[in-house]
Amino acid sequence: MAIQLFTYPVRSGTLPLRVARGHFATSHSHINYYIDLTMTKHRLSEARTAAQALAGHFKQNNVVDTILCLDGMEVVGACMASDLSNAHIRSMNQHQTIYVATPEHTTGSQLLFRENSAPMIVGKHVIILAASVTTGYTVQAAVEAVRYYGGITEGICSLFACIEECEGFPIHTIFSTRDVLDDYISTSSHDCPLCKAGVKLDAMVNTYGISSFT
Repeated sequence: MAIQLFTYPVRSGTLPLRVARGHFATSHSHINYYIDLTMTKHRLSEARTAAQALAGHFKQNNVVDTILCLDGMEVVGACMASDLSNAHIRSMNQHQTIYVATPEHTTGSQLLFRENSAPMIVGKHVIILAASVTTGYTVQAAVEAVRYYGGITEGICSLFACIEECEGFPIHTIFSTRDVLDDYISTSSHDCPLCKAGVKLDAMVNTYGISSFT
């Protein structure tokens, strides 16, 4: 499957955006573009550039205790924690440092924190960091989990988003459909215009990558 490479300026330099056009199914929707964020999540140079761009949205915060990483965003989260620490963002944690946490997902798509990891959320000021936000289901679950465990959501950020807010929080993103893909669609399978036009699915996609049918 052909993936096109575009380069866009961000606050801290430039970042590539890798895009394939087609008919794709996620766990929640059908989309007409696959945004490949693998290298940005796992290549240190790209992760650092992305982290610096996103951290800029939170450098005016009084307190950041935890960065909650969804979609395999731990490398970006660690770089973001380092950048915020260098900016002297205050932490209420005992050791005056920022936690980088990852939730466990239950079979019902709820987010779970075990007894040893829950203290990174309970009573903490939390930034939710996602790779992409399309339907908003995953980040909504994250906000609800932070609230359930007694944490305080300080904001939501992502590499790519096609919605502007979730649970009353604006989504701070590097790439949005408004900026780079103005014909991007994300619909339920029942409402998908490509399905109605008889266009077969090209692949299943999720946070781990793409599985082509051809």
